[in-house]
Amino acid sequence: MQEGGRHKNFGGIVAQSKSDHFVEQNPARLDIQSVNISYGSISALENLTFQVPHGERIAVVGPNGAGKSTLFKALVGLLPISKGQVFIHGLPLGHHLDCVAYVPQREEVDWSFPVSVRDVVMMGRAGQQGWLKPPSRNDQVIVDDALAQMGLTDLRKRSIGDLSGGQQQRVFLARALAQEPHILLMDEPFNGVDAPTKEVVLSLLDDLRNRSVTVMVSTHDLSMAAQRFDKVLLLNKRLVAFGNGAEVFTQENVRAGFGGQVLDLNGSIVIDQCCPGEEHVH
Repeated sequence: MQEGGRHKNFGGIVAQSKSDHFVEQNPARLDIQSVNISYGSISALENLTFQVPHGERIAVVGPNGAGKSTLFKALVGLLPISKGQVFIHGLPLGHHLDCVAYVPQREEVDWSFPVSVRDVVMMGRAGQQGWLKPPSRNDQVIVDDALAQMGLTDLRKRSIGDLSGGQQQRVFLARALAQEPHILLMDEPFNGVDAPTKEVVLSLLDDLRNRSVTVMVSTHDLSMAAQRFDKVLLLNKRLVAFGNGAEVFTQENVRAGFGGQVLDLNGSIVIDQCCPGEEHVH
């Protein structure tokens, strides 16, 4: 949550305040201009430049360690940008971080934190209600609607640590919905979830498109990236390619993006990212 220039977060989940004036006057165009991001002396992303139009659905792909999570964390202020600029709603990152919801990887969350499903989802309303103010009737309605959309109404009083991986993912998605974002960042939402949860996430993406919400999703599923998204952003510590699936997934780009993880088997490109379930043929 951004309040007075400070971020508060639970398990890497960041809720940020919303400025209706800027939402109305400046659609949620995201501009990344010559951005460098580092971990100390180690460069994570270099000279990254691209633009995401309002309402588009972007798949972010690349090998492990390519900088996908780093990019998302920088866009919500969890990591500093060492060089370059980011503009959201036409204003620099740090001036305001409006309407951006971030769903981290489940592995980054402390599941022993004593909080209920409904409390986590209510965190999405913190930007509107303030940290010390009780939720309004409108907040309650929005949270209940988000729980219902994610199929969590019956689990609302359960501790998050008692849920399955797929249920936990849906809690984070419900929290993001409760925030009413104009830009949603989802980091590997399909990893470690069951088939029903995967379908819930895909259905949510369709619903968000109807709401004109800009969505960026990091994924290892290159087939899904090509088929279900407007554009694909291929990273490997720099921008390798950005465009539709056919433009991005050329042999040249795939080799530049995945390097030694690319195998050529009888004319088919195979990406072996060393982890179960992360091999995809194109």
